[in-house]
Amino acid sequence: MTFKGKTVLVTGHAGFKGSWLCLWLAKLGANVHGFSLPPNTKPNHYTVANIAELLTSQCIGDIRNYDKLKNYIDEIKPDCIFHLAAQPLVKKSYVEPIETFDTNVMGSIYLMEALRTLERPCSVVMITSDKCYENVNKKEYYTENDPMGGHDPYSASKGCAEVAISSYRRSFFSSSNIMIASVRAGNVIGGGDWADNRIIPDAVRAVISGKHLEIRNPNAIRPWQHVLEPLSGYMLLAEKMMQTKSSVYTDGWNFGPKENESPMTVSNIIDDFYDVWGKGKAEYDKNTNHPHEAEFLMLSSKKAENSLGWNQRWNIAKTIKKTADWYKNYYAGADARELSLADITEYMKWK
Repeated sequence: MTFKGKTVLVTGHAGFKGSWLCLWLAKLGANVHGFSLPPNTKPNHYTVANIAELLTSQCIGDIRNYDKLKNYIDEIKPDCIFHLAAQPLVKKSYVEPIETFDTNVMGSIYLMEALRTLERPCSVVMITSDKCYENVNKKEYYTENDPMGGHDPYSASKGCAEVAISSYRRSFFSSSNIMIASVRAGNVIGGGDWADNRIIPDAVRAVISGKHLEIRNPNAIRPWQHVLEPLSGYMLLAEKMMQTKSSVYTDGWNFGPKENESPMTVSNIIDDFYDVWGKGKAEYDKNTNHPHEAEFLMLSSKKAENSLGWNQRWNIAKTIKKTADWYKNYYAGADARELSLADITEYMKWK
């Protein structure tokens, strides 16, 4: 990776994926800056791993505050930006649809608008979601050429963000020093996530409290992967843009599990997770009055494999083990940053 000495901005740096990314970038010698709201859970990976200590600077703010965001970008003059700031939860999007669209669509637009006057080269990776595709429950892998869409407000907001990113790229950045790509990852798991209404954090809370975990959609199939998998893809893509300045990389990209792995249901994931932990039990939530969620979703990463040389390194068994071990060790008193750095170091050596 060529991030040593580079000025890198991570929006949403206090979130789960953002804090892991900051830790990895700092390990690689980057000057890491963050723009984010404060963490919204206690505990959270950003705090327990003391990510703030590793940052060159940070600005606590809302991505929808255009003036604050633009002034910060103008001040730090980034070489590279990873845009992760978002409202990331499907269930919350049903309760707060306006905030979801405002944050995920307009927040992305405000960032790109701020870059229009940045008088220096900058490679930008805009993180959206695997749910940006119009999901028709087909038992096929979604490719970058499939149409954008979304049933629930979260998914639709990510589809809208993709359309906005494509528009800005073609309208304002096709012949500029600003290079913009968008990326869609699978359902990430890993140590340090305590968000509400996510299957692994819910499973951890249940086993720690000695309660049974209620699963609302046990047969749903998702592209499960360790958090380090897509982050490695984001960084590789940014590296390609910084090194080559080639427009071939300013496009949409999927980073999901290998297609030769058997798809895993929610119940499969939890059974394996509790097997590794050594205790815990899940039961089916008999309440059928839940908002709509797609039953089947898988991504094709062939484009990233063929054009970037990116590949998933940890299979699902390894992913579940690393995730369960992280939480078990953390609750046994281990240092969260050291646990995370150990995972990053092992991942970087994995062939």
